[in-house]
Amino acid sequence: QGVPVYPAWPLRALTTLSPADVRVVILGQDPYHGPDEAEGLAFSVPEGIKIPPSLRNIRQELVADLGLVLPSSGSLRPWCRQGVLLLNTCLSVEKDRPASHAKWGWEVLTDALIDLVAAQAQPKVFLLWGAHAQAKAERIKASRQPQRILMSNHPSPLSARRPPVPFLGSRPFSQADRWLREQSHLGIDWALT
Repeated sequence: QGVPVYPAWPLRALTTLSPADVRVVILGQDPYHGPDEAEGLAFSVPEGIKIPPSLRNIRQELVADLGLVLPSSGSLRPWCRQGVLLLNTCLSVEKDRPASHAKWGWEVLTDALIDLVAAQAQPKVFLLWGAHAQAKAERIKASRQPQRILMSNHPSPLSARRPPVPFLGSRPFSQADRWLREQSHLGIDWALT
């Protein structure tokens, strides 16, 4: 009905990796709701787009956790090539209306995908950022495969510093990398170059 919906390609995250290649799942809530921001990969924005506040906090944590020098781009696509699935629990959103498509059916698809990835035998880490993502912890644990679940608040400015588990200072990247190396000797290069 003429309402802008983002992203243009909501299933992009599903085309980046096969379930057997996933080593890390970063799970968020829903896509960015501003024009040209969402690209179908959770928290990532296309080259040349202003970095949204949640992504600024993710980048701030990357610097604090790993001491990385970050490029000007907010694209997280280099992570996908290493087995990082950038997924939201809901895959579309109306312009300027966060969570506007929550509970409209996307969760059936994303729950099935989470179950499929969790059932794979390779070691993997699930980074569950925010309440929507953390609600998936029990279904992930039910798979009984080698995995690590790291949970914190969402990286948005509204919750990144709040208890119970502030995103800023949670060190998710080094924790994920350390655990993966202990399991398989293959970590993630979190540098975005």
